[in-house]
Amino acid sequence: MDTVLAPSAPVSHPAPHSPAEIDRRIEQACAQACATIAPAWPLDRAIAVNPHWQRIGQRLRTVAARLAVLGGVAVLPPRDRLREAWRSGRITPADLAQALAAMPDAGDAAAAVAALDAPLSLPRLPLLIDVLDDDPHGRRRLSWRQAITHQVSQVCAAYFDTRLADWQPERRGGLYAFWLDTLTHDHGIGALMGLPGIARGMAALPATRQDAERWVLRRLGLPEEAWPAYLEAVLLTVHGWASCCAYFGWQARLEGRDDEHLRELLAVRLAWGALLLECRDDAATRRAFAALQVQWEQAPALLHQAEQALCVDELWQHALEIGYQRELAQRLLGVAPTPRSAPEAQAVFCIDVRSEPLRRALEAASPGVQTFGFAGFFGLPLAYTPLATGARRPQLPGLLAPGVEAVERIAADAADFGPAGEALQADARRARQDGFARLAQWDAASRWPGAAFSFVEAAGAAYLGPLTRWLRPGTAARRSADAEGLPARYRPLCRPVLAGLDRDEKVELAARVLRAMGLQRGLAPLVVFVGHGSQSANNAQAAALDCGACCGQSGEVNARVLARLLNEPAVREGLRGHGIDVPARTVFVAALHNTTTDEVTAFDLDLHGAPVHERWARLQDAFDLAADRVRRERAPALGLDPRAAQAWLLEDLRRRANDGAQTRPEWGLAGNAAFVVAPRARSLGAVLDGRVFLHDYDPATDADGRQLEQLMTAPMLVAHWINWQYHASTCEPARLGSGNKLLHNVVGGTLGVFEGNGGDLRIGLSRQSLHDGRRWVHEPLRLTVIVDAPAAAIERVIAQHATVHQLVEHGWLHLWRFAGDAGFERYRGGGWETVAC
Repeated sequence: MDTVLAPSAPVSHPAPHSPAEIDRRIEQACAQACATIAPAWPLDRAIAVNPHWQRIGQRLRTVAARLAVLGGVAVLPPRDRLREAWRSGRITPADLAQALAAMPDAGDAAAAVAALDAPLSLPRLPLLIDVLDDDPHGRRRLSWRQAITHQVSQVCAAYFDTRLADWQPERRGGLYAFWLDTLTHDHGIGALMGLPGIARGMAALPATRQDAERWVLRRLGLPEEAWPAYLEAVLLTVHGWASCCAYFGWQARLEGRDDEHLRELLAVRLAWGALLLECRDDAATRRAFAALQVQWEQAPALLHQAEQALCVDELWQHALEIGYQRELAQRLLGVAPTPRSAPEAQAVFCIDVRSEPLRRALEAASPGVQTFGFAGFFGLPLAYTPLATGARRPQLPGLLAPGVEAVERIAADAADFGPAGEALQADARRARQDGFARLAQWDAASRWPGAAFSFVEAAGAAYLGPLTRWLRPGTAARRSADAEGLPARYRPLCRPVLAGLDRDEKVELAARVLRAMGLQRGLAPLVVFVGHGSQSANNAQAAALDCGACCGQSGEVNARVLARLLNEPAVREGLRGHGIDVPARTVFVAALHNTTTDEVTAFDLDLHGAPVHERWARLQDAFDLAADRVRRERAPALGLDPRAAQAWLLEDLRRRANDGAQTRPEWGLAGNAAFVVAPRARSLGAVLDGRVFLHDYDPATDADGRQLEQLMTAPMLVAHWINWQYHASTCEPARLGSGNKLLHNVVGGTLGVFEGNGGDLRIGLSRQSLHDGRRWVHEPLRLTVIVDAPAAAIERVIAQHATVHQLVEHGWLHLWRFAGDAGFERYRGGGWETVAC
């Protein structure tokens, strides 16, 4: 925990230390600052992340105050949004009264209401570049803060781009050395910043990252207690690239490696400040430098002042959530017990909030179908390699490292691969490699300067087809990106399969997954694993609309691999040794829910006989009825007519999906607000408006609480990350959202996006994913988690896992439990209290 945060801690000036001890403390402060940055995944592996994840060890309001003072970043909803919610009746006086009861230090209702009309004014701590800038408002030029952010960002874009640029730079010396070399050869940066003598200052820059950190912090002369906070504020000026570097570090730790990119970025950004100091040596500079030191000595007091000011904002955040929680509780309490006979089919969906309306509609259309909610990677910690590629990609939550390999192979039938299959495999591999080679030649011809003009003359007519599709988007169904480069004749035969596991390992994996899903008994004749994916065109953030539980991929591969695994006779035989008897009549099938159009498509049906085809045909009819109902529910939010004919409405949604100019192909997980961990009977029939993650869990089959522990330390954290990405992108769209999608330019192929041609790398969601042009579609509510489990079992998980304890105790989510006749209880202050519904 950062000692700067202690509101009453006096600023101390310790006795001088040896140079080695000072170096050690500088190293500790730099590591502490870097540890505050949460990772941001690249575009092709996009998953939702809480940008404050590395700060959950502190109370929510403390983090809000810290980020406001250090970086001008808003964590809580803006007051104008809260004022609108209060005046419209979205927040009622009863909601406010309940919030005040939970936060008695927030004052009274009259003062809270009056605060909504008062502008929020919080102190800011400057950086060295701010106090040295003689024109901080950039009237004659960019402010130095803007110019430095832009320059560092351009350097990072060049350094980390290993996919898009044809000419690659030398990177052996690391990011800091690359920046030094770039700055040395950039003869325009001095003029841009109004520093004609910048070359003189550059001569003083240390040659290594370690020396740069030590040189700058010694030069600044700030109190040691302020070092971590100052360094954190420095990183916030390039927060997008810092988050990108934190991702490299996250992946390295999962693989047992170290990664220095974030530390090097910190050194680059620190060195810029000292460079400016070297360029100027006058009385005004000395006065500004002294003022900086004085202000940072006041850091603890300013942080405490900001935290006190934000008390009323946290109060209104809670009142906003209470209004939603009351409605959710009433809907769940209104669920009536429904006796159900043995199911004709079972469908396992991802817990994604977009699955909830389809599950509800499917159960209504066909009462003989039983649905389940489970994390969308279906318990398989896969890394997947498509045929004839070296693209090994994770298919699991970013919290985990892959432990199982899957590959794409030619499989004409359900039997093991024989010589004929291997020959076909080799043919398909060569055909795809040839296809990739032709695509690479076309791409190179269109990009190289010497060929660009002649290429347009020779091949311009070939673009007429794509141009026509842009102007008049068609109604084609979703196509998997995994088919790229593969001739059509091979596509139906290519299937993802497990690799490198023997029979016992397969059986162990299958038993673990079935138990986790609650499918170790009572299996229906047809069991369908329904992954999900999205469909959109010309969308840099397309992966963010796919399954967040699959590292930005769709759930197709995991569903197909699991279905094939559970259909293997040897695996079924082995499962009996684990006490799981899969009936001979039971067949497992994989399917995909297209969340843009709500179409459901099955895979690998050709591996099964006529009885399975007949069962699927009946289930497909039910899916079609359910999908039509969901489309009509979604239509008004998309500006479509819910009364249109079934075929026309589907065509409209497909056109939107294929329209390269469509900025809102679907609303994704906007509106997400709760996570229910309980048997489906607790929510069956309740209209939850696509705002609730639903994960099946039966406490009666979890005597030792291990399943509950897994759910509260994995799916709950994934849901929390999604919830807070939407929360942060809504409350602070300028710093934690990615801005206007119309202005996005992709950086490095997959690294991220710029908004325009520069500035910091943008993270989070675009405005178009949150706002419909008239109003905000997403409400920034902290996740309400409702668990059906004994209080003691939940408390054990909280006590044994620091992360869960921090999320609950520090106000990052709300934790409730079903409490029998009492309705619900909430966990607060280490105990349970009854929720008044």
